[in-house]
Amino acid sequence: MISIYKIKPKFQQLLRPILKLLRKIGVTPNSITIFSILFSFLLSYFFWNAANNNSFYLIVALGLIFRMILNALDGMMASAYHLQSKLGEVLNEIGDVISDAAIYFPLILLSDLRIELSILFIILSLVNEFCGILSKVISGERRYDGPMGKSDRAFLIGVICLLFYFGVPLDQYLNYIFITASILLTISSFVRLNKSIRNEKNI
Repeated sequence: MISIYKIKPKFQQLLRPILKLLRKIGVTPNSITIFSILFSFLLSYFFWNAANNNSFYLIVALGLIFRMILNALDGMMASAYHLQSKLGEVLNEIGDVISDAAIYFPLILLSDLRIELSILFIILSLVNEFCGILSKVISGERRYDGPMGKSDRAFLIGVICLLFYFGVPLDQYLNYIFITASILLTISSFVRLNKSIRNEKNI
């Protein structure tokens, strides 16, 4: 399935100099994860108040890129420096769910987006992450399959915020965008569980 997640290896390669610098000054994977969670709430604040300050949309768009960097760095550091831990895994999984809920919750304020669709998108996003975690229980492998995985969702919301910032009218398209996103989320969740069940049978 098509997903931004497939470019993750190249993205990680670009981050290796930053990774080495952070480790050199004593930063740990768990500290990056905790910072990422707190940063997500800050993004939620800007998103919530963006209707009153158009520049906040740009902050959210750029902030989502920074959050993707943080999400990549904590896993890279844990793997590269053998710092994996049960606590780190718990923080990472719970942190992603909490962060997604916080960042996407302000979607309910978009006047041109039906509130039912914004809530559906948020719920399906959380279900999608749960399916990824459940996959590890079923087959021992955490699944990140798209479409509309975590990185794809961040990209979608980032693009929407950029368009809002530049004054591009989206009012007549928003509902269709989130209907499509919700369908893709449903497909993604099915793909994750289906692949996990098939892999479990092959073990």
